[in-house]
This record gives sequence, structure tokens and C-alpha cells, in this order.
Amino acid sequence: MKHNIIISSLLAATALTFTSCDDEFTESNMESVEIVINYPSDIDNDEITDAFVTFRNISSGQSTEFRYPSSSQISVLPGIYDVEYSVSALSSTGNTISIKGVTRSVQIVSSGVVIRIDAYSNIATDDLIISEVFFTGTLQNSGNQYNGDDYVKLYNNTDHVVYADGITLFETKFLTTQKLTFEPDIMDEAVTVQALYTIPGNGKEHPVNPGEYILLADVGIDHRTANPNSFSLEHADWEWYDVSTKPNNLDIDSPLVPNLDKWYCYTQSFWILHNRGFKAFGIARIPIDRETYLKDYWYSYDYELVTNAGTFPMSQSSYKLPNEWVIDAVNCSVESEWQWNVTSPKLDMGWAYCGTIDKDKTRYFHAVRRKLLYLREDGTPVFKDTNNSSVDFNSHVTPSEIELQHTITGLGQESSKIVTYDGITSIAQ
Repeated sequence: MKHNIIISSLLAATALTFTSCDDEFTESNMESVEIVINYPSDIDNDEITDAFVTFRNISSGQSTEFRYPSSSQISVLPGIYDVEYSVSALSSTGNTISIKGVTRSVQIVSSGVVIRIDAYSNIATDDLIISEVFFTGTLQNSGNQYNGDDYVKLYNNTDHVVYADGITLFETKFLTTQKLTFEPDIMDEAVTVQALYTIPGNGKEHPVNPGEYILLADVGIDHRTANPNSFSLEHADWEWYDVSTKPNNLDIDSPLVPNLDKWYCYTQSFWILHNRGFKAFGIARIPIDRETYLKDYWYSYDYELVTNAGTFPMSQSSYKLPNEWVIDAVNCSVESEWQWNVTSPKLDMGWAYCGTIDKDKTRYFHAVRRKLLYLREDGTPVFKDTNNSSVDFNSHVTPSEIELQHTITGLGQESSKIVTYDGITSIAQ
């Protein structure tokens, strides 16, 4: 279903940034922008209430929010914008749900611009969520990267027991720092993935109570033995382990931590999370067995590689993971390098980061952690989950394991003294 919104936008002729409220505009400067919202099929346009359109100027970073419908004119200046739409609506079942959509890098310089936004229902899985991704790793005293202490934490944000059996951790194939035009484009239907590791179990073996975490580690050992600047992951619930075919790059199989079931990984040695976070990481529940999945979900695509030497046609393959199987996802990047999300907005409308520039040494000893929303009466934290990682996560914060173990927060820095819920909000001691 489509719903058209005609917005009068006050555009100055040459300005590229927002001006102050004292700037004067005339009717001759008025330009119209048409916004076309494509709603999910189960949403009745007539039942929509409290809709908002937000224009974020990419150059200045300033956001302006407008209510829809509104009789007032929307005033923005020429520039390039990310335009987001959000609304509460009634589904065909009578439930109130959140509908959101975004289109990025829209250039507004004159009238007649049509902004098309595909709106999606927030996927509410009533399942575990990703609470933290520590992908940057730590440094050795030499300043060299230390590998093996990266991890992902999952959390039961519900008010009931959730079983972790069968949850699959994945990493995407595409980079958030390199936008591709690829064919066939299946992003609206599936995620293109290059690593899949699954929690074993028969469906009722691994209960997770409300307020409990699951720690998935790269290598479940005390890393301080090899790198005094790191911490221990001996208490992890599971680790991902790879039988390497490269004799000089062997993985470590901790005797203290059980292994995840490896479904697939692109590497012939061992997998570590991309240490600049140029991927999206997620969790899914795959409703078919491993053999069937590996047989039926291989995906080949074509794209153009643009370099200084020219443009070259390329072909690659990987696995695809249907969006309806995905429980949660977080797109990650470096602040200055992000170009696009590598998942559908159905899964994540935003992104989180560690570091401000590419190869930023300050990214080490930092993680992305989900924001605290509130505490239940029993003190159990509830975290923010709107399927928008830009607002759901605190970026570039101290990892929880560094806080809990009071290890150093960076080379030459002191040990962590406080423990927080989310890298920002302190836990009362």
C-alpha cells in the first residue's frame, strides 16, 4: 500500500547547512518535496497516528523532526539528507506496532524531489537480543594487535525463560564501508552471510532466565597468560572453534568451554570478528537442519568493482539467511567510514561504531553495548530495542568484561574502576 505526503520545504538557493531561526525566507524560496511511503501489506493507512518525518543533514549532523499530518510547512535547506519515517499503527490483528523506514543520502536542491521510503514493522521476536559486541580486541605491550579475546554477549530482555538452543551467531559478507550495486539484490529478503556458528541443544537444554546473559567467545581461555593487557574468557558459555587447514594459523580449543556447532565459515584458518567492525553481526534461529541449509541457500551475485584503475565486473558467492529467521542484528563500522547498512531496514535501521577513522588505534579496548532503558522492580535491567542500532547502542565504550574483571582500558591506562549496565550507566555498588 502507498501513501503520499506532499511536504512544502523551505529551501534557500545556495546554503548548504542549517541557518539560524533569524534567517528570512520568502514565498519564492518555497519548494515542494513529495514523500511516498510504501507500507507493509498488513497496515491500514487510515489507522495511522503520530507519524513523524525526520530530516538529518549529513554535512552538519543536525536533525529536524516534523509531525505528520501537519498543516505547518517543513523548512529545510539544500543539502544531502537521511530521511526517516516513524509511526505507530494498528496491524490487521488489532495490535499497535511501530512502523519505521529510512532512505539515505537524498539530495535536495530544488522542487520536484520524490523521496520514497519503504516502511517496515519492527521485528519483535520475544527472544534473546545482542547486548554487546567486542570486535576491536586488545593490544600487546608492543602495540601489536592481540587476537582471540573478541566476544559477543546475548541477553534475555523478556520477562520469561528463553531457550538458547539453536541460536546461530552470524557475520555478514558485505562491508558497511563499501557500498555495492549487486545483482540479484536480495537484501529485502535475506542477509548475505559468511560465518554461521550455532548453540547446540535439543531445544530445552539451555534455559536463559530473564536478566541473564550468554557469553559467546572466540577463545575461552585466560588471555592474560599470553597478553597481560587482556582478560579471561574461561567463564564463557560457548566458544567458536575452527579446525584450521593452515598449519601456521591454528585455532585454540579451550578444554574449559564447549564449542558452538560450526555450520559454515569462509576462512580456511580461524574466524575472528572483523576488528574494525566493518560488518553486521546477528543471531538467528534456522528452522532447517545444517545439511539442508548448506544445500539450498547458496547465493551467487554479480557486482562492479570500482577502482582508480577502472571498473571491473566481478562475481562472488556466499550463503543467504532469510530475514524472517533473524532474531537480532547490529550493523557496525568506523564513524568516518560507514557507507551503508548491509542488512535490510527490517532488521536494523542504524549502526554502531568503535573508532572515528579507519585503523584508529583508539578503537582497541572498546565495544558497542546496548543502552539501558530502565530497571524492573527486582532490579533486572531492560535494554533498548527498536531495531535501530544508532539509538539502541552506546558506541565506543568500555567492554563489560574489562569492567567486571577490572583490567586496563587501554595501553598505558589504568584498570577499570566501575561497572556499568551499558558502558555509560553505573551499577550501584
